[in-house]
Amino acid sequence: MALLSPDHPLRFASFRSYLIGRVCAVLAQYGMMIVLGWQTYNIARETMGTQGAAAQLGLIGLAQFLPLFFLTPVTGWVADHFDRRKIVRFTLLLLVVGAGLLGLATYEGWVTLPLILLVAVLVGTARAFNGPAFGALAPNLVPKATLPRAIALSSVAGQSGMIIGPAMGGYAYAIAPWGAYALSAALFAVALLCMLTIGPVPQAPRDTSRHPIRQMIDGLSYVRQNRFLLATITLDLFAVLLAGATALLPIYARDILHVGSRGLGHLAAAPAVGAGLTALWFSFRPMQREVGVKMLIAVIVFGLATIVFGLTAFLPHDLAMEVALGSLLVLGCSDMVSVYVRSSLIQLHTPDEMRGRVGSLSQLTISASNELGEAESGFLAALIGPVAAIIAGGAGAIIITLAWSRLFPEIRLARSFDPPDIRPTGATHAISVSQVKETTT
Repeated sequence: MALLSPDHPLRFASFRSYLIGRVCAVLAQYGMMIVLGWQTYNIARETMGTQGAAAQLGLIGLAQFLPLFFLTPVTGWVADHFDRRKIVRFTLLLLVVGAGLLGLATYEGWVTLPLILLVAVLVGTARAFNGPAFGALAPNLVPKATLPRAIALSSVAGQSGMIIGPAMGGYAYAIAPWGAYALSAALFAVALLCMLTIGPVPQAPRDTSRHPIRQMIDGLSYVRQNRFLLATITLDLFAVLLAGATALLPIYARDILHVGSRGLGHLAAAPAVGAGLTALWFSFRPMQREVGVKMLIAVIVFGLATIVFGLTAFLPHDLAMEVALGSLLVLGCSDMVSVYVRSSLIQLHTPDEMRGRVGSLSQLTISASNELGEAESGFLAALIGPVAAIIAGGAGAIIITLAWSRLFPEIRLARSFDPPDIRPTGATHAISVSQVKETTT
């Protein structure tokens, strides 16, 4: 710690515990998600064929998304009105139970599609409450001046786990299917232990003057009225919803590239490597200028990489895997850039008393782009085939990004991360998001 500046987030013990817990929880969560899909596809393919199994992948994504969709107004309000540490601890305990149950069922041979679907619903419900509380907790653990760097670290940790987790799950499944679930359960348990070490933290006072339902609606109204937040949140929703290449990795690994579960691990690892390298770069050279334009470019590159991955189905076998890995590497890099910019801007420009509710809406769109994207990709693959589904999705992401750059000039005009109350003195040449709002009204 001697090399760190006095105001560095890692100087604070509670934030260190939080960061370790967040990495472990996200690794476990996304590692478990890829295993749920792979195991579902293998079980269903034996009795339903490729098209039926693809539709089952869609159902697994839908089972994880629906709890988030219906519970989002409640979970955001809960995160803003109750101890966020206790919410995170309880939901992590539920996730330990869910992963452990599937690990035991797989080990003893009584795992079934209905059981996987049931645990997928449990995971979605736990995540619905866990996400807003976990995300809103980070700003409560460090001084205000340290907040931008803390949010950046939290964002990088979360996104790294989102992309490294599937690779971890794929490799673990190749070694022992039950072990993949056991690993997720162990990581959830480590995250729980980390959260138990965090003492009481300050939180904005509860608003008891108005009805809870009215306060739940406030979160939606706040995002709807803030064009910048609305633009950044919905860009991820529609772009990544369409470009759901990773949801169809089991189909590509087994039936198109013919590389099996170990190859699935390689394919899932490629975005992780790209995200990790990008995160490492940001740790030494944090982004400071033209953040909005760079986010738009990153999403376009994400769509292009998705298209290239889809086209590997037409390449010779010895070349297809190399191109697939390269395209997924680029996909991971661009995804990290996009999420790093978006999540940092959203957290920095949302007041603490609204972070839970805004965070729940942001999580809903992220889940929609991931889990609902899995459902969309699975059902579309069953309808028109996995290759056409991936290529069409990548093209759709590009079209959405170009449209959003025109509909929401606030994104293009966002120059820096600095909110007005903690901007460096004399930094008059950088346009902050608050200034963008003034210039576009």
